[in-house]
Amino acid sequence: MLKKIGVYSVIGVAIVLIGLLSIRREQRVDFSADVKPILNKHCISCHGGVKKNAGFSLLFEEEAFAATESGEPAIKRGDAAHSNFIKRLTEKDPELRMPYNAAPLSDEEIDVLTRWVNEGAEWGSHWAYDLPESVPVPKPRFALGGFFSGGGSRFPSNIDYFIKAKHDEVNMGFSPEADLETLLRRLHLDIVGLPPTREQVRAFVNDTRENAYELRVDSLLASPHFGERWASWWLDLARYADTKGYERDGNREIWPYRDWVIKAFNDDMPFDQFTIEQLAGDLLPEPTKDQLIATAFHRNTMNNDEGGTDNEEFRVAAVMDRLNTTYQVWMSTTFECVQCHSHTYDPIKFEEYYQSYAFFNNTRDEDTYGEHPKLRMYGAGEQRRVDSIKTWLAQYASPEQLASTELFLSTLEPKYHAHYCDSLENGALADTKWLAIRSGGTARMRAVTLDWKDVFYLSYFGTAPGGRMAIRAGEPTGPVLVDFAIPPTQGSRIISVPMQPMVGVHDLYLTFTNPSLPAERAVAMVEWMAFRPRLAGAEDPAYAAKVADFVSLLNEQPPAIPIMVENPPDMARTTHVFERGNWMVHGDVVEPAVPEALNDFPEGAPANRLGFAQWIVSKDNPLTARTVVNRLWAQFFGRGLVEPLGDMGTQSTPPIHRELLDWLALEFMHRMDWHVKELLKELVMAKTYRQSSTIVDGALKADPANEYYARGPRFRLGAEQIRDQSLAVSGLLSDKMYGPAVMPFQPEGVWMTVYNGAAWRKSEGEDQYRRGVYTFIKRTSPYPSFVTFDGSSREVCVVDRIRTNTPLQALTTLNDPVYLEAAYHLGKRMAIGAADDIDNGITLGYSLTMQRELAPEKKEALRKLYDDAYRYYSADADALAQFNRDFRTTEPGDARVAAFSVVGSALINLDEFLTKS
Repeated sequence: MLKKIGVYSVIGVAIVLIGLLSIRREQRVDFSADVKPILNKHCISCHGGVKKNAGFSLLFEEEAFAATESGEPAIKRGDAAHSNFIKRLTEKDPELRMPYNAAPLSDEEIDVLTRWVNEGAEWGSHWAYDLPESVPVPKPRFALGGFFSGGGSRFPSNIDYFIKAKHDEVNMGFSPEADLETLLRRLHLDIVGLPPTREQVRAFVNDTRENAYELRVDSLLASPHFGERWASWWLDLARYADTKGYERDGNREIWPYRDWVIKAFNDDMPFDQFTIEQLAGDLLPEPTKDQLIATAFHRNTMNNDEGGTDNEEFRVAAVMDRLNTTYQVWMSTTFECVQCHSHTYDPIKFEEYYQSYAFFNNTRDEDTYGEHPKLRMYGAGEQRRVDSIKTWLAQYASPEQLASTELFLSTLEPKYHAHYCDSLENGALADTKWLAIRSGGTARMRAVTLDWKDVFYLSYFGTAPGGRMAIRAGEPTGPVLVDFAIPPTQGSRIISVPMQPMVGVHDLYLTFTNPSLPAERAVAMVEWMAFRPRLAGAEDPAYAAKVADFVSLLNEQPPAIPIMVENPPDMARTTHVFERGNWMVHGDVVEPAVPEALNDFPEGAPANRLGFAQWIVSKDNPLTARTVVNRLWAQFFGRGLVEPLGDMGTQSTPPIHRELLDWLALEFMHRMDWHVKELLKELVMAKTYRQSSTIVDGALKADPANEYYARGPRFRLGAEQIRDQSLAVSGLLSDKMYGPAVMPFQPEGVWMTVYNGAAWRKSEGEDQYRRGVYTFIKRTSPYPSFVTFDGSSREVCVVDRIRTNTPLQALTTLNDPVYLEAAYHLGKRMAIGAADDIDNGITLGYSLTMQRELAPEKKEALRKLYDDAYRYYSADADALAQFNRDFRTTEPGDARVAAFSVVGSALINLDEFLTKS
């Protein structure tokens, strides 16, 4: 009976194999996988995007099958023999053969295109624009011989079954699991960005519980340092910096956004909520202070306050940066390619760029010097006054009036900036920013809606002795709406004056007078103006006091952070196509919409940034979850499942592990409900992650880039991690979290600031030893050691830092005072731990830095280094004094500590210290 079963099993397997081969032979050509790469490589440059030679384009389906200049289509579905598209590929005449003036297509490529046309030239969509409803996990269900395995799991994660299936295709297999010390160090560096302590390593090695590893994973995910590590990654995407950028590059107080990111990661905020709050937190119902701070994601754009610049030009540049960054960060789409013309490779049309632009084109910021709008971070006393006004006003105002008043108190919005004025007579825009009208001069404000607005607010500054200002409607001699005295001021001031009520939209003419001033001097330097309805509750006896307190609060100058605020309907902008991408040449008017090739806009979603954010994190969106999964995978494994990380379009490398990517994306959205910590746990629990990174014979040749993940990850740590790790093992690292950016040691003369006199002032105490995520980033002069290790200057969104290997890196860790000081304190720890046994000190230093036992041959080399250094410093007092200066210590010279410090410096310069393996 067993023999019969065996025979039948073999026959059954043979039938299955024959069937599979038949299916493979009959499989139709896939447009996305087979055809599109050939078109992109050989055809699109002349027949798509900007160029449509002979009237033939292969970028969009409707263009590919439309009539060409010859009068007939180049592709005839089902008829390759009569399709010029195919005939031109095999022409003998070089003037007729395509591609023109280039190498001909290979026989295999021509065969693919020919079969595709004969099969009906089905267009299809790019794989990344569709997401399956489910992906089966390739667990083995039966073995040769016909016996079912029952599907029992023998891997810690379903990830491993996908990887194993690819191993089987190329005759590869998993490497052994990394040793416990290496595995724990890898896990710590990946999850919290810091190495484990000796005590943590010892406890893990001696923990015999079956779930010992998982317990460490859970503990690290719960650590407050988790948010700091992952904020460093996100801030590259957010192009976060502490300055505005461009030539002047003045300081920007936006660190509360950085702190919000750290807290969001620590709280495991679901990624869909994390997205919506950053893109549109201000548009949520009754947004909280934190939700407003979150919108600073898009206030990280650069701001150009150099004199002579055009505010509208740089406002447009900021909006485009936001649009391009959003598509890049969340959907791995090179949307910037569509600013001037339809995308050369992906099915995104020129007009669709501006339809998406329209979602972002209605924010209040206008590239002003003050970076308005800002969320005013009132102190406790000021906030009590704000709350008192709100409580009082709630008795009389409608919910809409109350919300409008609260918005004005917290952001001073909406308002008109000085540069909104034109038709200036006897005055100018000072430094292209502030309205500076001399006595008797006028300026116009265009198309101001005045319905129900009977109070005028003026923000001005200067040292003028005062004067008068009048506002007339319609023309310079029109009816007077308000005429009032501008009080003298030293510094800045906001005043409010009652105004004659008026309805409709009007041009307003502003007149400034003060005959006592010299002819060349402005009456006042006006920053902004606002037209608002008066506060409700005029019948209350406390009304005058409340109004006075309201204006007094407006004149407070609390710390403030740039945020997003949407224009009210009467100030809404119209969005035009920019012809050839030129912001000064307006084409057709467009309304907010998303590209047709991507998922549909959610039904019922508002046509603004909030609706756009909801579209991005819709579970019908095939790109967002894939993008997040791909980039988190790359953080652990050094490369993404799809490369490059910034492009999931048709120019990306077709993924080897597409099924795994799709499975993880579906799991992330549905089972994990967008929780990043759960996704990260899935990745690090996998056998794939826990493999040794040691390369066995032949593995490097078979898979040099480790695309099949048959070994563990091994690559250099990031700039912040290298510094943080050095401080940690030396005992210097501060646990202090949050707050303004710090300035650790930096060589003199690195900053070459202009105009504002800003200087790098080294932080004192523990602040100079805080984690890299808190280091001050100046865009025009970023922290030198971070740049040396490929850190970003954060001028634009950075999806994937390159990893270079230059002599400057070794020179930094050998000579930078930060690393010398770390080496000195590591040397002191070694000297104390050594007692009377030098070898004990060396073993301790190696254990502190590498978290593993020291091999005998390495101990011998390090001991020789110690002995040589000790002899040198013992014999030369001047050399010891120089050591103290180099290693930034004022303690008495000690040849023993100096020698251990030299060993410490060697340790933090070893490849195994700078590398995660």
